Amino acid sequence: MTYWVYILQNETTGKLYKGHTSELEKRIERHNTDESGSMRYTHKQKGPWRLIYSEEYLTRAEAMNRERFLKSGQGREWIKATIVKK
Repeated sequence: MTYWVYILQNETTGKLYKGHTSELEKRIERHNTDESGSMRYTHKQKGPWRLIYSEEYLTRAEAMNRERFLKSGQGREWIKATIVKK
């Protein structure tokens, strides 16, 4: 099974969301519908959310480690320098 680490950007606010999944297209669709639940971050931040970056991994553990990095201070700096160039 393949796992994905992904970064979404809110087209209205510009905010970012980082996550991992085994079904990337379905997960993005859920972020943009009410299926994500009213308490979820992507539901509170009115969308639409669009995919701006993704990486593929062979194991869930690898994907989770990468997601953890992207949510860290160093990861946020890497995202700012590499993906969200202003």
